[in-house]
Order: sequence, then C-alpha cells, then structure tokens
Amino acid sequence: MPSYFTHRLTIVTGHYGTGKTEFSVNLALALAGEGARVALADLDIVNPYFRSRERRELLEEAGVRLIATSQALADADVPALPPELHALLEDRSLRGVLDIGGDPSGARVLARYRPRLKGEDYQLLYVVNANRPEVRTAESSTAYLRAIEASSGLRCTGLVNNTHLCGETTPEEVRRGAALAEEVSRRTGVPVLCHVAEARFAEQLEDLALFPIEIRMKKPWEL
Repeated sequence: MPSYFTHRLTIVTGHYGTGKTEFSVNLALALAGEGARVALADLDIVNPYFRSRERRELLEEAGVRLIATSQALADADVPALPPELHALLEDRSLRGVLDIGGDPSGARVLARYRPRLKGEDYQLLYVVNANRPEVRTAESSTAYLRAIEASSGLRCTGLVNNTHLCGETTPEEVRRGAALAEEVSRRTGVPVLCHVAEARFAEQLEDLALFPIEIRMKKPWEL
C-alpha cells in the first residue's frame, strides 16, 4: 500500500460522478488485502445510483465491514446516519474509509462529527475528474472544493485524480486529469496525492503516483 494511505481514517469527497465510490471500494479492499481491520462507511446521501452498499457481498467476503443506512432509509428525504459510524470513530483498531456525498450538502454530514474528527488521524481527499462538466476546469473544481470545506468545516488535505471515460478510458485521459489536478493544487495549495487508473495501465503511467484499481461498481442497468 502506498505511503499516502497511512492515516486511520480516509474521507473521500468530490462532485457526484467523479468516481468517489469506485475509489473508496478499491481503497477499502486494498487495505483489507494487507491485513488491516477495515470498515467502509457509505455516507453518500446524494447519488442514488453508485453506492458501495451494492458491493456488500464482495466487501464482506474480503473482510471489509460495510457501514450504511438501511435500505429502507436509503432513499429517504432526510436519511438517518448509521449508528455504527460511532463505533468506527471510537474503535481505533479499525481503519476507516468514509464515502461522502458528492456536493456541499452531502458533505454537511461531516459537520456533525467535526469536533470528533479533528481529534482523529484522518485525511480528507477531494476527487478530481476532468470529464465531469461541472468541475472540468481548475476554477470550477477549486470553487467546489472550497464549498465542500465550508460545508463540512474541515480542510481538504489531498487531491486524487480519477479522470476516466468508463470503458473508453485511455492513459491520455488520466494524464489530462493529472494536469487539471496539478492546476487545482497550484490554486489551493492542496497536494496531489495520487492518480487512479485501472491496473492494466500501470506500465504506461509508471511515472505517476498511481493507485491501480479494478472496476468494481456497476451502472444501474448492469445490475
């Protein structure tokens, strides 16, 4: 596991559709693969389609504890946060990945736990995807990052480039996203942590700080 994932808690934010959940699921599986006790908290109350709870069986088979709202409450107007989240914050023998909703409103769930989180060993990551129309420029992506910080009351500590075109992704697309991430970093002072790409591109992107993944999340019509 790369050295940039040593924090006990990794909080994943970003615009909806940037691939936050794909990254979160792969990160949780990678941590579990190294023998860590891992919990993945699905706190995304914004995106109704790509939710880590859809991969519950895969995660649990790998030893990852999934914390999520019950299915009965998943689509409620005001979803209840799972009580197991408190256990994740209290049990310091657990490594946690928190998949947060993809807009400032979704990130507001973090505000409830801000005093507690500030006393924890955590990193707050912002996922960049140059193919999302609303955040494809450095200016718009920076504004979105700052809005999430304002909503959550927490500072972003790292950028993750997850630029892709689903099955049509190329190394060139990843590098285009890398350029955007670097510009956002220049504007905000937040460092670029890593670049996410399918493992099959590892050799072509060996000069980047790569976090290799497998596609785990399915589109709604593929389920």
